[in-house]
Amino acid sequence: MTADGGPAWWRRLAPAAGLFLLAPLIGEFVLGNVPLSGIIVLPFYALLYGTGALLVREVARRTGGGWPSIVLLAAAYAVIEEGPVDQLLWNDSYAGHDYLHTASYIPALGTSVAAVQTILSLHTIWSICVPIAIADAFVPRRDTVPWLGRAGLAVVAAVFVLDAALVFWATYEEERFLASPAQFAGAGVVIAGLVAAALRLRRLRLGRVAGEAPPAWAAGAAALAVTSLWWGPAVLVADDRYEWAGVAVWGALVVAGALVVSRWSRRRSWGARHRFALAAGAALTYVWAAFPNVPEVGAGTPAEQLAGDVVFGAVTVVILLAAWLRVRAHDRDAAFGGRDPH
Repeated sequence: MTADGGPAWWRRLAPAAGLFLLAPLIGEFVLGNVPLSGIIVLPFYALLYGTGALLVREVARRTGGGWPSIVLLAAAYAVIEEGPVDQLLWNDSYAGHDYLHTASYIPALGTSVAAVQTILSLHTIWSICVPIAIADAFVPRRDTVPWLGRAGLAVVAAVFVLDAALVFWATYEEERFLASPAQFAGAGVVIAGLVAAALRLRRLRLGRVAGEAPPAWAAGAAALAVTSLWWGPAVLVADDRYEWAGVAVWGALVVAGALVVSRWSRRRSWGARHRFALAAGAALTYVWAAFPNVPEVGAGTPAEQLAGDVVFGAVTVVILLAAWLRVRAHDRDAAFGGRDPH
């Protein structure tokens, strides 16, 4: 992620490199799942998260898909990671915790509705879509085109497959858990369906909607409010009796959010500022949610965890400010026909 200056090879690869690191940073570190000292393993997390985000973006852009396609492909990534790869969706003792046998557990599926909703939310929104939108904001002139050539895309795909296989093997060695053939097959059907829908959706072009889009700050505030409305009970309410209520709230928020953003995005003046604002609002939810969040594995002592929450939260705010300045500068240049207004 860089300005437009610099060597040609850097201008071409910098956005991809930025997204490669942003995906794990936001997906795991900002939420407080990894201690501050764990920053040295960020590149290793990126081998799965980063390549996954790059694949989602590149496939969507190369096939002519827009954000609806990116969202569906991101959901496919979520199911891949927590299904066939690390099997959290079906393992009732994952990392020493039972995340499945809660009020919304479905015996026939061997998982819970709340667990499925959680992994879809975490990875679709924060591991994939938010990092893509932020990385796009740093290069607004290239936010709708592929960033990698065929060779680069092939390398990214190979690294993703190899690392997914390594994570599967390492998790199995540690957990000694293997899902049933039916569970693997069911996940495969869901993944294939999401990918197929994403590729088909690229042809869908909805008509314009009358009126002006809301200010970018309003879109960002709405994203912060909606994601906080889901995350708040998730990290602050531990009573299992409210789980089905949370499931219903999640469904309502997803439907309402999709409908509202769909209408907003088809109004006049909707653009890069709004797309970035939505991502920024969601990212800020992770910043505050990190403090009450209890890491699944542990992030050191309470003091170490607090230090990580503060540092990673501050880094996120700095990244968001830098991205906002890039988007604003691009809009200013566009308004003056690319000329210096002074």
